[in-house]
Amino acid sequence: MTETPTRTTDVYVIGDVNPDILVIGGDVVPEFGQVEKYVGNIRLAVGGSSAITACGLARLGLRVAHGGIVGDDILGHAILEGLRDRGVDTSTVTVDPAIPTGATVHLGTGEDRAMLTATGTIDRLRAEDVPRDILPHIRHIHAGSTGIQPKLRPGLPDLYREARAAGATSSFDTNWDPDRQWEGIDPMLAATDVFLPNEREAALISGVMDPLEAAQALVARAAAAGRDPDAGPLTVVVKLGADGALAVRGDEALRVPADRVEVVDSTGAGDGFNAGFLYGFVTERPLAECLALGVACGSLSVRAIGGVDGQATLDEAEGLL
Repeated sequence: MTETPTRTTDVYVIGDVNPDILVIGGDVVPEFGQVEKYVGNIRLAVGGSSAITACGLARLGLRVAHGGIVGDDILGHAILEGLRDRGVDTSTVTVDPAIPTGATVHLGTGEDRAMLTATGTIDRLRAEDVPRDILPHIRHIHAGSTGIQPKLRPGLPDLYREARAAGATSSFDTNWDPDRQWEGIDPMLAATDVFLPNEREAALISGVMDPLEAAQALVARAAAAGRDPDAGPLTVVVKLGADGALAVRGDEALRVPADRVEVVDSTGAGDGFNAGFLYGFVTERPLAECLALGVACGSLSVRAIGGVDGQATLDEAEGLL
């Protein structure tokens, strides 16, 4: 009899692991000509869609590990310490002394934000760098910010198929692609279980403006790309910001509105949503409940500056339901 491997990690997150430098409140638009201006706050925080999602999953009580690359510098050590402080296992994060840690500067007004990113180590991770011996020991693998990680994208479909063969499910979030191309998305849709774009990303990727029709078009694209019948139906989840979120899985379509909340900082709200939805998915809750948990976690995350300080506990998220 073959012994079933022990699943020691609930979610293994791969992708961008970098600090955010948050410039929040006041007139955050720079003025050249050596003009100095006052702003509300400047903070260094855990950043990167993948890292923020990992922290949100750990905050909800799951066993979470992260795979990625940082530099051997102050920013790299700071992000690793931030992840560990929030209960994320960083033992498979590579420290590369030859490359500076990537970082993103967020200029935030509360309701909206602009971002400036120095890629550094962010775009160096490859799917081949993920140790395959972990796959039998995880329940789910998630990749974030694939839109800015061109070396990671090509190998993800094979990684997801290997994960499925090992008994794990998978998901990804492209986040924004500065080139607006989202290259290689069809093979990823064909191989994964869950895709988590926001409304604008879903529209640009699908070519369809209505978010429900965009989600349905993405499900159809996955089938047209040769989706493995053994993979089951793809779930496409579209984040609608203050309007909540919707999900399409096969013929099933659901929409959940969001409660109105006071916004302190929207940084990482979509990643907080990812954490809530994936918590429900990994713990095998119904699709409607997964969607509601995502909306609750995304809503609660905006109550503090940065992507992680306002993240919800499971009791808080379920209380908002």
